[in-house]
Amino acid sequence: MTPGPSSAPPEWDRRRRSVVRDALGVGVATGAYGLSFGAIGVAGGLSVAQTCATSVLMFTGASQFALVGVLAAGGGAPAAAVTAVLLGARNALYGLRLSSLLELTGLRKVVGAQMVIDETTAMCIGHEDDVRARRLAFWATGLAVFTLWNLATLVGALAGTALGDPQTYGLDAAVPAAFLALLWPRLDTPRARWVAVGAAGVALALTPVVPAGLPVMAAAGVAVLAGLTWRDAAT
Repeated sequence: MTPGPSSAPPEWDRRRRSVVRDALGVGVATGAYGLSFGAIGVAGGLSVAQTCATSVLMFTGASQFALVGVLAAGGGAPAAAVTAVLLGARNALYGLRLSSLLELTGLRKVVGAQMVIDETTAMCIGHEDDVRARRLAFWATGLAVFTLWNLATLVGALAGTALGDPQTYGLDAAVPAAFLALLWPRLDTPRARWVAVGAAGVALALTPVVPAGLPVMAAAGVAVLAGLTWRDAAT
């Protein structure tokens, strides 16, 4: 018996469900990590409202952890902001790549710019062969991550506030520990490890003699200088 036209879903329906399922999976996994940021934000000295505003307005995990890390170490707002911008600069490169794939205009382009993160970029490029699939992957992932990340941030911040003084529970060490967890998977080559060691050495040497926050910026400068030097050498 030959299957009727409605006995099996069209190819696009199957692919659409697959994209949405993957997007929700990414959203749940990434959003869960927002619990850590919420707790770490209040442990680093931010209020619940400030922590949540950071997730809404910045919406880029590594930069958020960097911002809180510098503030928790006693650095000023300018140093914290510069450090966060340095880490978030990669999103601008993602945007250049995605602009040709998504071709957004008007208000969608403005909203889409806020959704340009690691996860949406990876999902979009993973469906580069089909314009509908890549647009769906971008928006579904962006909305899932944004919603769950911010909800988890709120829950984590409220939980962190309920615990009281973070030093009582050792939560003041959570900020550097979380940042190290973000960095560790990227140290997958000898070059990356040498850069990390050099940057850490510079930060440790400067910590006793310069204001808080500046050692982190100097360490980031080491990484930028190393990247420019190796790129010039390669060309």
